Amino acid sequence: MFVSGVGDLDELRTIASEDINSHFYLFSNFQSLHDAASNISTSICHAATELKQLPSYYSVRLVNGTSLCSGGLEVKTSQFNQIWSTVCEADFDQQDAEVVCREIGCGPPSVLQGALYGEVEAPTWTAEFQCGGTESSLLDCRRSGSVRNTCSPNKAVRLTCSEPIRLVGGASRCEVTLELKLRTWRPVSASRWTMQEAAAACRELDCGSVVSMGTRNNSSVRQVWEIQLSCLKSGYPLRQCASSSLLSSSSQSGTILELVCTDLLVQPIISVSSSDGVTGALQSSSAGVFQGSSFTISCSIQPQYPGGSFQLSFNSSNTTHSYTQPASNHSAHFLFPAAEPAHRGSYRCVYDVHVFSHNFSSQSRVLTLRVSDPTVFIIRLVVLLLSLLIFISVIYCSHKTTRGQQTVAQKNLDVGGDEVREVMEEQEEAAL
Repeated sequence: MFVSGVGDLDELRTIASEDINSHFYLFSNFQSLHDAASNISTSICHAATELKQLPSYYSVRLVNGTSLCSGGLEVKTSQFNQIWSTVCEADFDQQDAEVVCREIGCGPPSVLQGALYGEVEAPTWTAEFQCGGTESSLLDCRRSGSVRNTCSPNKAVRLTCSEPIRLVGGASRCEVTLELKLRTWRPVSASRWTMQEAAAACRELDCGSVVSMGTRNNSSVRQVWEIQLSCLKSGYPLRQCASSSLLSSSSQSGTILELVCTDLLVQPIISVSSSDGVTGALQSSSAGVFQGSSFTISCSIQPQYPGGSFQLSFNSSNTTHSYTQPASNHSAHFLFPAAEPAHRGSYRCVYDVHVFSHNFSSQSRVLTLRVSDPTVFIIRLVVLLLSLLIFISVIYCSHKTTRGQQTVAQKNLDVGGDEVREVMEEQEEAAL
């Protein structure tokens, strides 16, 4: 059932067939509805062709979620009834989740968990799924021969799949051609898009804010996704606002949307190494070097954009400095020939890069550097060794004295024993 019209959004959605996104068209006025009649006809014919490649019924769905790609998992075992069964989380694993997300046209699973506490009904599916992860449908997976007897009411599977939306063809994941997947990946039509809708798409991609929006012509007559902009402005995700449309490269609306979003720079890494090899820091928040030794503070970042520069900022109780170097292989190294007390303080790496006609930056964690006097360290080491020597000497003398006392006592015991034997022998002779 295809639905198109002007009116209440929720009311119209209840009429359309599943998958609703491919069978539902909402227009702001009746003239727009009339103008789109040919595209709707094309979509119907195309759906009839695609239907030959699809299962005769949908076997899984996610309900009561925040989007079409999240919610509680339900399984339908027969195309002749509308009985949907919930699934116990003990009978479901990550590979099963991959199959479900693929079957409903979403991206890979991101969250797999039991339902919220307090669910009234216990799961009703009675066999364990044993998917390999590559099946096209959950009911194509093997199932265990044993039947589950009990499952707690709060143990039904809830699943969140990633939204099937992406930007492809650029230097990063946050630029160039916008594509959407509803069974198949297709580009998005640029018709009537403004920076407001572009900003919403960048946010949905987790790519920060929009930098620029452009278009390019279709290279040929091809299927694209037409986005109902009124739906997008209402806060719905792109997937719920998409419908199929066949656009000609020669038509006025035959353009494909291209976006550049800011992307979020990863955090730089700060580390220190010294010539004496005493300390270094990669994960800890502090490090130490000996006074007079050379040390190097390194700044690095995971590759995202070419070029850029690193600024090493230094702060102490009475001074502030900054040093700048261009990034080479996404890193920079700041050498200090001799550590001095003035080098004690806090250091931070700041990565700056200019892309898409904008400046972006990202800061590392703070690294606290200590500068120690080696003389003090040597004195402490000598004191420690002397203390250890004295302790060993005391133990040795104490042990030797104890051994001497035990020897004297043994000798006295032996002498006393001889005297007793002589007395006993005299008594025996007198008795005879």
